[in-house]
Amino acid sequence: MSSISSRKKTLAGIALVAVAALPLAACGSSDSAGSSESKATVAKPVARLNDLSTGGTTAIALDQGFTDALTSLKLTPGVVDGATLEDGSLIFPITGGNVTYFKPGTAKPYVIGQVQHEGSGLSLTAGDIKVELTNFNVDPGISRVYGDVTVNGKVAATSAFLFQLRGATLKPLQTEGDTAILEGTRVFISPPAAGVLNETFGTDAVTEDLLVGVAKITVNTK
Repeated sequence: MSSISSRKKTLAGIALVAVAALPLAACGSSDSAGSSESKATVAKPVARLNDLSTGGTTAIALDQGFTDALTSLKLTPGVVDGATLEDGSLIFPITGGNVTYFKPGTAKPYVIGQVQHEGSGLSLTAGDIKVELTNFNVDPGISRVYGDVTVNGKVAATSAFLFQLRGATLKPLQTEGDTAILEGTRVFISPPAAGVLNETFGTDAVTEDLLVGVAKITVNTK
């Protein structure tokens, strides 16, 4: 066996241990929704969608800095299962969850709930190492995205803290026919995920300041 192959398998093994050992909070259906709800002040919501399983998507318009970083690291991005890559945006089907939206300034946070994307995700590949991030669960109330991680097909972590959200650029709720749109939140790699990716791919270039892109959530209001 070559030294290069041995090194890559060792890195994959390190990743499995590192991710599993991270003190990451799980984001279950009841726990995360409850934690977000408790942080909201009493106010009348502008919109409340109790069931997001009727359709919708979350699109991430990829930042040029992110794609340039992947190129420099010789990482090839890909999509998993139901996800697609169209016109520079990663698109993930929404499979469930709930969202309550308050007028900004009347509640903090003013978007609470969770948006689930079961059965789709993002992959990053370099040589014979492939990392898949899947089953995203967005909790806007605490500005985090959780998901599952596999390395070369082996489960490394479930409900891990993968991305952090910064909503200062979030636009007011938009409605178009039977859809509601929340657009403008910036998506960054989380500090734990950055550490694991660096360890796995043998680099130090992935940081929590790496902007992945800008999110646009479109849901069916019927």
